[in-house]
Amino acid sequence: MVDTAKTAFEMISAMNPELKNGDYVFAITQESDVVARLFPEALCLYREAEGLSMILPKEIAVREGFDADQPMRCITLNVFSALEGVGLTAAVATELAAHGIACNMVAAYHHDHAFVPAAQAENAVRILKSRQQAEAAGEA
Repeated sequence: MVDTAKTAFEMISAMNPELKNGDYVFAITQESDVVARLFPEALCLYREAEGLSMILPKEIAVREGFDADQPMRCITLNVFSALEGVGLTAAVATELAAHGIACNMVAAYHHDHAFVPAAQAENAVRILKSRQQAEAAGEA
């Protein structure tokens, strides 16, 4: 069972950000046949009032005719973050914002994932690793 008592300090100092391979695109559709076809290839789905939002591998989004002008990369935070955990996603988004990097957070059951513009992904990982090291050293 995941320890739900972890503090923000513990989660940030152990987040171990990892840049995943590949580019992703955020897309939306209201067409049920498109959803059914892409469901097996989508990284994430979320139903909104405007339609079903999907995070798709860029090559799939391009193949399906979605706008792929804003490719994103995924940074997985390799610390078990409890669903009740407080502060990890806020710290990550705030740190990246302070460096002018957009960040779209996706919280899953075990880990949180930061989607950042592909061109800024390597820098984003360096920034997050630096924050992790500072937090672990008690400097943050």
